[in-house]
Amino acid sequence: MPARFAPILFSALLSAIMVSIVSAFVLVNTQGFNPGLPSQWFRSCVTIWPVAFPTVAIVAPWVRQIVGRITA
Repeated sequence: MPARFAPILFSALLSAIMVSIVSAFVLVNTQGFNPGLPSQWFRSCVTIWPVAFPTVAIVAPWVRQIVGRITA
């Protein structure tokens, strides 16, 4: 994959991992472990990821600039 796609790949992977972990955590805390948990978790991920991915893609460069200024 060409390096120019690195920011998009970074945003896709980071948002997918974040959505997976956070949605699983919220579902287990609110509903506990139950037989329908895997399907609920999958539905949550599919619903939330389209919001998380563009958010990370837009916000990540801005956050990098802030961190760069703080740590410079």
